[in-house]
Amino acid sequence: MQFPESWLREFCDPPLNTQQLSDLLTMSGMEVEELRPVAPPFSGIVVAEILTAEQHPQADRLRVCTVEAGAYSKDGPLQIVCGAPNARVGIKVPLATVGAELPPGEDGKPFKIGVGKLRGVESRGMLCSARELKIADDHGGLLELAADAPVGADIRSWLKLDDSVFTLKLTPNLAHGLSVFGIAREVAALTGAPLRTPAITPVAPTHEQRLPVEVQATDLCGRFSGRVVRGVNTQAKTPAWMVDRLARCGQRSVTALVDISNYVMFEFGRPSHIFDLDKIHDKLVVRWGHPGETLKLLNGNTIEVDAQVGVIADAQAVESLAGIMGGDATAVSDDTRNVYLEAAFWWPEAVAGRSRRYNFSTDAGHRFERGVDPALTVEHVERITQLIIDICGGQAGPMDDQVLSLPQRPSVTLRVARAARVLGMPVSQADCADVFRRLGLACTEAEGTLTVTPPSWRFDIAIEEDLIEEVARVIGFDKLPGTPPVAPVTARVRREARRSSHAVRHALAALDYQETIGFSFVEARWEQELAGNGDPIRVLNPIAAPLAVMRSSLIGSLVQALRHNLARRAARVRLFELGRVFMRDAAVADGPLSVAGVHQPQRVAGLAYGAALPMQWAAKEQAVDFYDVKGDIETLLAPRKPVFAPATHPALHPGRCASVTLDGRVIGHVGELHPKWRQGYELPQAPVLFELDLDAVLDRPVPEFVPVPRQQAVQRDLALVVGENVTHDALAARLQDDPQGLVRSATLFDIYKPATPVAGLQQGERSLAVRLELRDDDTTLTDERIEAALAAAVARASEAFGARLRA
Repeated sequence: MQFPESWLREFCDPPLNTQQLSDLLTMSGMEVEELRPVAPPFSGIVVAEILTAEQHPQADRLRVCTVEAGAYSKDGPLQIVCGAPNARVGIKVPLATVGAELPPGEDGKPFKIGVGKLRGVESRGMLCSARELKIADDHGGLLELAADAPVGADIRSWLKLDDSVFTLKLTPNLAHGLSVFGIAREVAALTGAPLRTPAITPVAPTHEQRLPVEVQATDLCGRFSGRVVRGVNTQAKTPAWMVDRLARCGQRSVTALVDISNYVMFEFGRPSHIFDLDKIHDKLVVRWGHPGETLKLLNGNTIEVDAQVGVIADAQAVESLAGIMGGDATAVSDDTRNVYLEAAFWWPEAVAGRSRRYNFSTDAGHRFERGVDPALTVEHVERITQLIIDICGGQAGPMDDQVLSLPQRPSVTLRVARAARVLGMPVSQADCADVFRRLGLACTEAEGTLTVTPPSWRFDIAIEEDLIEEVARVIGFDKLPGTPPVAPVTARVRREARRSSHAVRHALAALDYQETIGFSFVEARWEQELAGNGDPIRVLNPIAAPLAVMRSSLIGSLVQALRHNLARRAARVRLFELGRVFMRDAAVADGPLSVAGVHQPQRVAGLAYGAALPMQWAAKEQAVDFYDVKGDIETLLAPRKPVFAPATHPALHPGRCASVTLDGRVIGHVGELHPKWRQGYELPQAPVLFELDLDAVLDRPVPEFVPVPRQQAVQRDLALVVGENVTHDALAARLQDDPQGLVRSATLFDIYKPATPVAGLQQGERSLAVRLELRDDDTTLTDERIEAALAAAVARASEAFGARLRA
């Protein structure tokens, strides 16, 4: 919400300066996001009238003007050389007189005007554009002032440039603050300054023409007010004062009728719409849309409505998107002579989220989906009618007002004792009653309680806590005492066998990964393709159409982040994300992080793309592969030893994917992106990804003391011939399964598989060279025990896999 301070002070003028007013609004819950002056500092600039404008004798694009500047030209008109294309006789423009200071430039220093010569002709000042004064971006010519601007007047005073613009960051519950009058009402309640409520005088009808209006959906529209105005001049010029106020509210001037509608919206928070009466067929019908109906909007978009979207139609077609935007077919134009003006109460539930379905938003929809006062539709139509007649002329018809279904506001009771307990400070019943009186909240008192009936403009008062918040806002959040907690604060000590998620982040960062943070809601395509989830959890009211489902995997977010980096020419990308995923699981309906039917575990996922190592002199560049990322996982989980086994995953290459098993439980997968998805997501090469259950990654065994062995270890090498289907992990595990405990480790150091059959190796066989480490902590191993242990190991391998010693 953006507005000028001067407009606010017309309704309520508290004895506060600009900064104090800003602080007051912020501390009342209406955060001032930005406070800036309307114009930067400058001086010596006055209103001047161009008397003559002759061609410069030495330049085609310059004009020699004589101007009248009141007291600044008492010795006769001033001669000014000007290059603006619109410099002409009779217009009034800003003149920077000799000695004037223009707004500071990029160096922060003001520019001082002196007497100068341009192509041999003396110039005693400078005629200014809006951009040179830094009050607008227009640099197409001189800033033309109103014809009634007094010559010689200070431009700052005439244009009211000693003003400030407030920009408020309002939360959704503060719908009553989406107008200048609404903010003034809050300031009056906070300061006690009088609120000047403008008197709206009804416009007497001068003809009897009415437009039939049929409201078929009372759950869409609770009140509909409107009237016909005939004989308007749509080409009338919007008054400068209205254009300036709209500009300071962040709204550009369009046409007089549109400007009047926007002006009243900012003034009282009442969006309205003006139809070209002659383009409406027979009548207006307020109803829900019918599937297949289309509407071309004022922004040029053509949309298709359905039964969930409210519309205003005539006898032939849909003409407006209810509470959001009008249609192009009945828009006013330069040829319009008769209009129909409507102001209605649209139920917030009927408007909320509809504009986002069509990927745009409007000021009207922003207000209606939060709630607009239904009690003043007629008064606001009268206000708009009077402005139309004053600016565009015309004759007003009788007022139509259909009251169908207005919000029922149940009373809310405040217990004074509870308010004091919640606020942490003593408040009396009289204090609370005074707050409600200042806010315009009608209340009745009983012993220790106050019962409030919310007014028509407050949609945010429903429970006792809402009233307690109002008491705190008006008294002042800065008045709340800083009371320390009574109970002792005791830190929760994490189990030694569990590390924090931040430790996992640091570990991955040490492995050269950079953290990303993605949305929990993602595209449905990612879930279908990269997670194999055909029934993801859908978002009821997505912030954007593509982000319509909750993610059950982090892989999609990482792939999208990779594409974002590749689009910015990043050659080497290593990313990780630690976040929550959302899966349907009816069995997990309890617990602090679950709701009925939804399980929300945390995962950690990573992606590596490009070179395995940064560019360096010590090693040649080599693309990252499965084993690089496998090593990163082993480092992340150390000293625990994960087991990797061939597996499948919807997102990963079927032949380059492995499951990660820890303590007998599969905790995730690692592998190269599937070629189909590499091509589908337009990636030059496939990245390597992993995704693990964070809960398993956080567990770490507590280090235990192991004495230094007193006996030396013995190493022996075995070359075992096994079938190609025998994995190294299975073979090593069988060799170490020594009942006597002598075999401490089995390490693979060579694989031999000749291209053509050789002696000792049959088709489908290979030789695995394994180094065994043997040790007895109590006695020195003898050759006899070593040979026996080796023979037993070979026997175990032979029994399990048919292994034999290579000849």
